[in-house]
Amino acid sequence: MTLPTAVPGSLLLLLLLAGCAAVGSRETLVFADEFDRDGLLDPARWDYEEGRIRNGELQHYTRARAANARVENGVLVLEARREDFAGAGYTAASVITKGRAEFTHARIEVRAKLPRGRGVWPAIWLLGTDIDTLGWPRCGEIDVMEFVGHEPGVVHANVHSDAMNHMRGNGRGTRIPLATASDAFHVYGVQWDAQRMVFTVDGRTTFVVDNDGTGPASWPFDRAHYLLLNFAVGGSWGGQQGVDEAVFPQRFEIDWVRVWSRVGG
Repeated sequence: MTLPTAVPGSLLLLLLLAGCAAVGSRETLVFADEFDRDGLLDPARWDYEEGRIRNGELQHYTRARAANARVENGVLVLEARREDFAGAGYTAASVITKGRAEFTHARIEVRAKLPRGRGVWPAIWLLGTDIDTLGWPRCGEIDVMEFVGHEPGVVHANVHSDAMNHMRGNGRGTRIPLATASDAFHVYGVQWDAQRMVFTVDGRTTFVVDNDGTGPASWPFDRAHYLLLNFAVGGSWGGQQGVDEAVFPQRFEIDWVRVWSRVGG
């Protein structure tokens, strides 16, 4: 994969990061967005989900609507708003690299500050690019970070496959105490190769999932995946204790996204 075109100010930074990563860990920076140009997202890097999509969530995801997704003062702002729109009571955004960039065996890091309030459900995650043919969960799902507002001070990492997922009650995941998740930026990451995934927060290992060797029903993660950054409202998990309408609008802020390929992995 070639690095997408970047504005001159960020290109030097990305090249330096790529060089350091390649020398230190046999990795190559293959995708990055520093969100250093105000306005709508770069369409060469990002697409949008649109409509009411999954999990009984309450928001309508909008396409290229600055009220819900915009770059502002050096960060990507995904904003959930209490408003009537296309039959839904909330609007929000889900931005994805599907059709733009895909990753297999990579190190992915996202620096973000989370929203707060009962009913918010932001996530940083990946889905298999073959979801349209295989469906979920056979395509695989890697949840680098999930947060539900009714459980403040805790973030989650989860992995779902056909053999092991939350619908079967055997999804692999963990709870990570993080008192400042909604007050400060933290770096959420996963380092993923053919043998395991290592999840991190601010560089600290929080969760490890090993390939059990039983095949793609358990480990569909040797195939390409795309990245999603989304801000849901309510739904099967986010809305388990209802939604506090008074907290909106809320912002899910992303400072940067960086992805390195694993050489030989």
